[in-house]
Amino acid sequence: MPRDNKTALIQKIAKQACVTFRGLRKSSPEANGGNEPAGVNDQGELISLVTAVRAADLKIAPRKSRSGSGAAPVTYMHICETDVFSMGVFLLRSGASIPLHDHPGMNGMLKVLYGKVRVRCFDKLEGNAADGVLPPFDPPLGPPQAASVWRAALHSVAVHGESGGPCLLTPVRDNLHHIEAVDGPAAFLDILAPPYNPDDGRDCHYYKVLRTAAGGDTGGGRTGEGEEGEEEAWLLEIPQPEDFWCGGEPYPGPAVSV
Repeated sequence: MPRDNKTALIQKIAKQACVTFRGLRKSSPEANGGNEPAGVNDQGELISLVTAVRAADLKIAPRKSRSGSGAAPVTYMHICETDVFSMGVFLLRSGASIPLHDHPGMNGMLKVLYGKVRVRCFDKLEGNAADGVLPPFDPPLGPPQAASVWRAALHSVAVHGESGGPCLLTPVRDNLHHIEAVDGPAAFLDILAPPYNPDDGRDCHYYKVLRTAAGGDTGGGRTGEGEEGEEEAWLLEIPQPEDFWCGGEPYPGPAVSV
């Protein structure tokens, strides 16, 4: 299908993201009894545009490797941000991963531009450790840690490539995920709505899948690629892992006006 050469695809994506997510923001899970915001499934046009984007549209060349002992395992190219959404590109070195983290009250789309990424998605369940009896963990947890343990369900594990559609997240579905590069470097377009903002309660939190004393990983084992399940897990909220940090790179693609 021929593309409209007058408007860059990434500009069309930004414009549609404004329309789509501004509509979603008019309703909230709280206003709908904890359910998805009204219109959460009405994202067809944005999904179609995001599915079509490729690395070449953003003037990003696939990288064979990103070496150097001091190089960040992950870098980020900022494209644009408004009060409605933010958009940028994450680039992962071969073998690199973004630790399990959350997106409080946010919707999002992840679209691979080159390479492959494995995404493990969790959903938080009602309540946390303070509401029930914890199983014995290995190693044991102290009282301060126990207060930061959450029940969750491993919802899906899937490998995404550049030819597929975006991986979607909502405030209540697939909101926590771990992303790792598979078989080499990878890059993906990332859209979050609304953007992270600690002042509005949207700060990023990191988690570790706990091991039980008797049963090993609780939901931490990988299912087959593309398989889905609702295996229960226990997650410990942790500081940002010391072996993970994100560097910055200039965005080389078409300018975006929002």
